Amino acid sequence: MKKIEEYVRSIPDFPEKGIIFRDVTSVLQDADGLHLAIDSMQEKIKDIEFDIVVGPESRGFIFGVPIAYNLHKPFVPVRKKGKLPCETVSVSYELEYGTATIEMHKDSIRPGQKVLIVDDLMATGGTIEAIIKLVKQLGGHVVGAVFLMELAGLKGREKLKGERVESVIVYEGK
Repeated sequence: MKKIEEYVRSIPDFPEKGIIFRDVTSVLQDADGLHLAIDSMQEKIKDIEFDIVVGPESRGFIFGVPIAYNLHKPFVPVRKKGKLPCETVSVSYELEYGTATIEMHKDSIRPGQKVLIVDDLMATGGTIEAIIKLVKQLGGHVVGAVFLMELAGLKGREKLKGERVESVIVYEGK
């Protein structure tokens, strides 16, 4: 069986010269790669007790839903502003070039619930930091975050100090 790293396609000089783009679609397009990715992420969190899985659109849905399903936990989507139909809580955060606002349904997390965040990639940590703020607004407690890939050169872990962060693959660069 191949290692999970072998399923990730690396594309040099995308989106700009000097960047190596780590393409998750090559993992998703291979049944063995997808199976290995989900199993590897679950292995990283096997000792974490949690009540609910939260994932940002869109790739957090792709990896978070099967983990929630396998472990018989509910899944809560985090979406861009204006995409959820019921009453929401929101938070805005800084991007490299501008700002973004994400939302969760106000009734998606009850006070005291233990939350696991799932996403495909941790880069700067800004999105996950914003999700943590949303969870706290609703009275939840983040007990960990798990990613398939991490770009260590972008120092996302520094933004998430004090939180448990697990990554299946860690790339040293950006």
